[in-house]
Amino acid sequence: MSKVQSNRNGSAKQLHAPTPGKATVLALGKAFPSQIIPQDCLVEGYIRDTKCADVAIKEKLERLCKTTTVKTRYTVMSKEILDKYPELATEGTATIRQRLEVTNPAVVEMALEASLACIKEWGRPVEDITHVVYVSSSEIRLPGGDLYLASKLGLRNDVGRVMLYFLGCYGGVTGLRVAKDIAENNPGSRVLLTTSETTILGFRPPNKARPYDLVGAALFGDGAAAVIIGSNPVWGQESPFMELNYAVQQFLPDTHNVIDGRLSEEGINFKLGRDLPQKIDENIEVFCKKLMAKANLKDFNELFWAVHPGGPAILNKLEGTLKLTSDKLECSRQALMDYGNVSSNTIFYVMEKMREELRLKEGREEWGLALAFGPGITFEGILLRGL
Repeated sequence: MSKVQSNRNGSAKQLHAPTPGKATVLALGKAFPSQIIPQDCLVEGYIRDTKCADVAIKEKLERLCKTTTVKTRYTVMSKEILDKYPELATEGTATIRQRLEVTNPAVVEMALEASLACIKEWGRPVEDITHVVYVSSSEIRLPGGDLYLASKLGLRNDVGRVMLYFLGCYGGVTGLRVAKDIAENNPGSRVLLTTSETTILGFRPPNKARPYDLVGAALFGDGAAAVIIGSNPVWGQESPFMELNYAVQQFLPDTHNVIDGRLSEEGINFKLGRDLPQKIDENIEVFCKKLMAKANLKDFNELFWAVHPGGPAILNKLEGTLKLTSDKLECSRQALMDYGNVSSNTIFYVMEKMREELRLKEGREEWGLALAFGPGITFEGILLRGL
């Protein structure tokens, strides 16, 4: 079923009517800390801030920064924070308390800014939000950031809240799946899904015994995102642009050590197996076909693709294995270039770029896939429908 429909502000045309009862994305917002780091400046700043005198480490970081394809990133970390907490740049120092003093308020402030931008685009009163799904791998406290966010936004005190903590890079798509289930099983509900991440928990001086620290320094960034999810949108008041048609989560047995994160007194330590791109590559085709079968789709190149850009190697493997044309992952590559890997947030930066691309594209695809991969190894996927 298709129809042409102007959105609330008249800035775009809708080509397909939402499926009754299916969850749709009604608005999107994002936010970033004030510190922006051009990739060309990262090495000198990181080496200076951590007082690293090892030339070999500096040269390795320079090589990594070139291979990530990242051009700019945003970060909560600043000179003021390091002046207040110099121990964050000292090897072997117990700093979890200091890190949380920075991260806990920072992630909520970014989530608040992204949520306000999203609600403004949505155009309905904040009182109409019935549920909150809050995603972060960057804060630890009770109560959690979901309550602080709800309070700062002035949401009703009977708003339904769900926290999703420490899911890593697939957390944004998990949030979409959970928000979809809530929206479709609670008629009339409107779900605010927000994600917020900072790298403060993992910031530390480089050490040859922890080679992945340099990968993190070269690749990851900070930021937040928010979307409003609901079914049966109100015409004239809401502007759905994507339908969340079908969702699947799957883990790969015996791969739980490939992405390994451990919280300690010094923050969080990550280990990333070199075989991660290969493990994804070996399983991705069957996973995508499972999603596509719901709409009887056969050709990968007839879809649009919103893939979490964990790094260029994963995107390259995916493109090669599925024989995608070079333009199919352009939104993912552009998001990686502009923001780095911002963990759970990044899928929404990709979706925002995809929304703009589909608006401008003649003969645009109706169906697409949102994909993310993370600890487990866990695959999250959603069959999308452009509206």
